[in-house]
Amino acid sequence: MFYFIVSMREVAFIKQNKEKWLNFEKTIYNNQFKNPDTLSSLYIQLMNDLAYAQTYYPKSKTISYLNQLASAAFQRIYRTKREKSNRFISFWKTEVPLIVHQYRRYVLYAFLIFGAFVAIGALSAAYDDSFVRLILGDGYVNQTLDNIEKGDPVAIYKSGGNFGMFIGITLNNLYVGIQSFIYGIFGGLGTGYILLHNGIMLGSFQYMFYQEGVLWESVRGIWIHGAMEIFAIVIEGAAGLLLGASILFPKTFSRMASFKIGLKNGIKILISTFPFTFAAGFLEGFVTRYSNTMPNWLSVGIILITLGIISYYYLIYPFIVHKKLKLHVSTI
Repeated sequence: MFYFIVSMREVAFIKQNKEKWLNFEKTIYNNQFKNPDTLSSLYIQLMNDLAYAQTYYPKSKTISYLNQLASAAFQRIYRTKREKSNRFISFWKTEVPLIVHQYRRYVLYAFLIFGAFVAIGALSAAYDDSFVRLILGDGYVNQTLDNIEKGDPVAIYKSGGNFGMFIGITLNNLYVGIQSFIYGIFGGLGTGYILLHNGIMLGSFQYMFYQEGVLWESVRGIWIHGAMEIFAIVIEGAAGLLLGASILFPKTFSRMASFKIGLKNGIKILISTFPFTFAAGFLEGFVTRYSNTMPNWLSVGIILITLGIISYYYLIYPFIVHKKLKLHVSTI
């Protein structure tokens, strides 16, 4: 009887505020607010409704909906207040982290999908001797095995000039990232294919080095640039999954309106990976080739620093920015 009463009260709560929330939602996503003070006032009302729902209906899906709406309001408030000062800095410092926080579940999905395909690639290579050649090609495998015999497993990264390799690798990685995002338009399946292709390649490639007894030598060389390169590919995959979800699950929006929102936010996430892609290309062109001559502490240090920077930006910093702005807006 008690739960029935609570349920009826929740229905009344939703009915009472539904029109306000929907209008606020459409206004936020269509950027119709010109006055930041008005937006802040309405945001406070939204936070009051969220607090009420968390108190009386802690297991309700309404909380998830209001949280998502509040996150979108954060972005709009910050952009309105900061646009006149420095749009470029605010994009990287606040706007992207808030978008990543809002759609953090797609980052998780992308990591889980990619990790699963890496495992499949490694297991397939372990149980089928021909699998690595099927995935990487005979020429690449033969050249790598020849380099291993010569005592330089990552010698393939020394071919060509520094600048030429930097440009070629960077352009290729940018192409893969953009492709991964655009293919999300097929309900996320295209993005899944890109993650599958790259994950299986990575898993089988690393298993080949393990099988030849030079896994550590490959790790300390390849992951100098691979930490940022692979991480960026996963984040770009998350942007593609977001685009696909915006088409498949429009929620309260029309499908076209949902697609426009997903496209805009996905592009921003995609663009945010470009500096990391350039950094990875630079490391691959100018640093990785010296991995076999540098001390272990230096190569490991570069790997940990690059991995730490990109991990912090996408996995930790968004929560810090979200919490900071939540406290800031609540005082308006």
